[in-house]
Amino acid sequence: MRNLLLLLFALIAAPLHAEDWQARSTERDVVLKDFRFGTGEVMDTRIHVTTLGTPHRNAKGEIDNAVMILHGTGGSGWQFFRPQFADELYGPGQVLDITKWYVILPDNIGHGKSSKPSDGLRMAFPRYDYDDMVRAQHDMLVQGLGVKQLQLILGTSMGCMHGFVWGETYPGFARRLAPFACNAVAIAGRNRMWRKMSIEAIKADPLWNAGNYTEQPTSGLRTARSLSIIAGGNAWALQEQYPTRELAEEALDKAFNAPNPFGNDANDTIYWYDSSRNYDPSKDLEKITVPVLWINSADDFINPPEFGLPEKMVSRMPRAQFILIPFSPETKGHGTHTWAKFWKDDLAKLMAMQ
Repeated sequence: MRNLLLLLFALIAAPLHAEDWQARSTERDVVLKDFRFGTGEVMDTRIHVTTLGTPHRNAKGEIDNAVMILHGTGGSGWQFFRPQFADELYGPGQVLDITKWYVILPDNIGHGKSSKPSDGLRMAFPRYDYDDMVRAQHDMLVQGLGVKQLQLILGTSMGCMHGFVWGETYPGFARRLAPFACNAVAIAGRNRMWRKMSIEAIKADPLWNAGNYTEQPTSGLRTARSLSIIAGGNAWALQEQYPTRELAEEALDKAFNAPNPFGNDANDTIYWYDSSRNYDPSKDLEKITVPVLWINSADDFINPPEFGLPEKMVSRMPRAQFILIPFSPETKGHGTHTWAKFWKDDLAKLMAMQ
């Protein structure tokens, strides 16, 4: 799994699956013919999507049990098979029980098995942004899966931000929104700085060669990955796990010396970090009138709680609730968003709302 916000390499290892959710899933590619990017470029664009459960159709023949879960920067739909998420949500009687819900897990543009720079275009790939990604999700649902309404969009990190874009661009398409681990303001200040530093580290590596490399620029990727450890981690938990200099450095050495330690394609990584460049839903939050469950965690370096931004903005959405998960050695830094034990009861309350 490449998601910078979940991994922290091998520092916080996830357990093996208690259930084989992947074996219960179905995968397909939806090709959006002549998809137009915000840059004006047009190309056939592949959106890979994994689904769990079975679509149910109402008396009008419309699918009425679909929920979509959106991954974070560098992730894919497959990350939601991890036991800390799937085993808490998809089983019998659980809040997203797949015998009841049709769960849609797309790989966003630039990610996973969807169209991305590393397919061949490299830096000539259209410079997509969050608006493009959300529009592609919409077209994938309507054109590819025949879904014209969602019961829920749950998004983590980048997916959290996509949730706000969805709520403003397609009001009411999703009857409920659950944005986890983001803010509803422009990516600026330190948040933009560490992303930009990651981009520039890759570009400064001589092997990058303006994107036309013959081998991955591992020095630049190492710097980008190092920044992601700082951005994604829970400082309290890391201090307890690695309380001496020797233990901390040993953990890093193991991570960086593992097979394929960086994993990511350099150009794909540049596009990931840059795609948030013009995100800013702050002007139109009043358009979001459906129930919203907005959750951040107090140990999140990327979305610092001391700014108090959600508390100031949540009242602009008439049916929104904001919850801040307290900082503790058990929380997972920015990645708390994918450990469902922290928020599944609140999600159940959201799903009960009409």
